[in-house]
Amino acid sequence: MKIGLQAGMAAMALALAAFVAAPSAEAKTITYRVSLNGPSEVPPTTSKGTGTGIVKYDDETKALSWNIKFSGLTGDATAAHFHGPAKPGVAANVMVPAAPKGGVLISPIVGSSTLTDDQAKALTDGMLYFNIHTQANPAGEIRGQVVKAGGMKMKMPAKKDATPKQ
Repeated sequence: MKIGLQAGMAAMALALAAFVAAPSAEAKTITYRVSLNGPSEVPPTTSKGTGTGIVKYDDETKALSWNIKFSGLTGDATAAHFHGPAKPGVAANVMVPAAPKGGVLISPIVGSSTLTDDQAKALTDGMLYFNIHTQANPAGEIRGQVVKAGGMKMKMPAKKDATPKQ
């Protein structure tokens, strides 16, 4: 019995040591979304252009990746960037170029980058936005805030009783 108890205690000590040595938190990939339009730009545009995208962020490696589709712009897209830190309605400097400068950009804009600590903080604080520039709108034609996917829940209206009244 004494040997069994000692073996059990040793196994428990080994398991506890492994638990303590393990990282305290696992890395996770966080999904964000962006919805772009002209009225969100600063200053607002009358563009009929729109865009939507998915942005993914690995909080351990600080790797950011994106896939952003757009259409209906006044002309060819000439640049695209992540800007921040900024709330909606506020302009900010470019933080992450999303496409090479010059030339024509086609939809979707797909890319990746490794963020600095300041860029990662802007993203996780909801203070990053994406915009697409055109020749007609060199400061930006369409814009959208990068927001955590699934972060906003909409309340569904109560169902009405479908039973006919008599």
